[in-house]
Amino acid sequence: MTSQGATRSTDAIAAAIPSNAPNITQLHRARGGEITPQMRAVAQAEAVAPEFVRAEVAAGRAILTANIHHPEAAPLIIGSAFRVKINANIGSSPEGSSIEEELRKLHVAVHWGADTVMDLSTGPDIAATREAILRHATVPVGTVPIYEAMSEVEAPEDLRPDRVLEIIEAQARQGVDYMTIHAGVLREFLPLVRRRQAGIVSRGGAILAKWSAAHGRENFLYERFDDLCDIFARYDVAFSLGDGLRPGCLADANDAAQFAELETLGQLTRRAWKRDIQVMVEGPGHVPMDKIAENMTRQREVCGGAPFYTLGPLVTDCGAGYDHIASAIGGAMIGWLGASMLCYVTPAEHLGLPDEAAVREGVVAHKIAAHAADVARGLPGARDRDDAMTRARMEFDWARQFELSFDPEKARALHDQARRARGLAPCEGKPEEFCSMCGEKFCALRTTRTIP
Repeated sequence: MTSQGATRSTDAIAAAIPSNAPNITQLHRARGGEITPQMRAVAQAEAVAPEFVRAEVAAGRAILTANIHHPEAAPLIIGSAFRVKINANIGSSPEGSSIEEELRKLHVAVHWGADTVMDLSTGPDIAATREAILRHATVPVGTVPIYEAMSEVEAPEDLRPDRVLEIIEAQARQGVDYMTIHAGVLREFLPLVRRRQAGIVSRGGAILAKWSAAHGRENFLYERFDDLCDIFARYDVAFSLGDGLRPGCLADANDAAQFAELETLGQLTRRAWKRDIQVMVEGPGHVPMDKIAENMTRQREVCGGAPFYTLGPLVTDCGAGYDHIASAIGGAMIGWLGASMLCYVTPAEHLGLPDEAAVREGVVAHKIAAHAADVARGLPGARDRDDAMTRARMEFDWARQFELSFDPEKARALHDQARRARGLAPCEGKPEEFCSMCGEKFCALRTTRTIP
């Protein structure tokens, strides 16, 4: 499949949607009092009333991803009143990967529990890669359109605003459910960046800052925000307002640049809401644990309760090779405090393009973080899985313990490895009522049974 072919495949669909078509967004319909089929579907998945879903969407506290051209995906609700969701980033780079590899990563991500995926391709055949991902993705798909725009030029200053908007509309026609739009990186904030240790670490943020500085003009995504709303309304694409000035190290966390951009994202959120466009707001990068709560508090205040979608945050800069753990720690904390979706980080973060194994580890780590946040927030039924695991452990029901874990294959493999080290076959039939950590004589659970 070629990128030209991917574009042509949507031309007939695009022709059926005039520029003056009525607003069909889930937010528009929710505000009109309608409970859509998508709202009923997510209500059933979340075990809540459909009217509750409608009210949360209408208030802007949740988004319901449902691009009309992505029928392959089940609708998903993202909001602080619902389960914490996780996103997995996949995508090719100029240094490697292929459509086939990205489809395998997609399968791995969804299999292990990713609620959405983002195609962050920056290599060749971006449109074709995205088309393949969309047609195989049973979960919502997000993108960062500025990456495709950059693939057509030599330098950020060569970007043409009209062409970027054409790319955004083409992605919407293909079925992209939400897009990261770095419209909050304003010219007036650039002097604040010079005080930083790590400058701008967002690729999109850096591209738009360079364009703005080179042309002596305001960020064109900010200037053309109403045009973006026109596009998003036609297909029901949700804004994921990008934090292009997110901190890339602990030293820059919660600084003037980050919070100045956040204020602008709050203003843009309200502008989109006036057009009945769904919005979530992206959150920081690297933040020490003692500064995480301030991020959640400020975002709620300035963005009116719009869903917060955070990258981690990573609570240390020194986790190379284990950054998925640094990120999951911060993710669990900010999820507990009210964040709606966590963007996973893999062990390859800061080091290279993740492979399938890294995708799996990143997803599992952040599923654990999201679940821990749900339990801490007291969501109905969130602790049922934990209570079931406790019963299985007390009964030495190893098969049930494997089943309830977030990575059953790894749990079983580690248990079988311990048995093989003792010359025993893998666990089959009636299992032993102890494990190799304590052994039979020192097993606390066995001993507990004998206490009068």
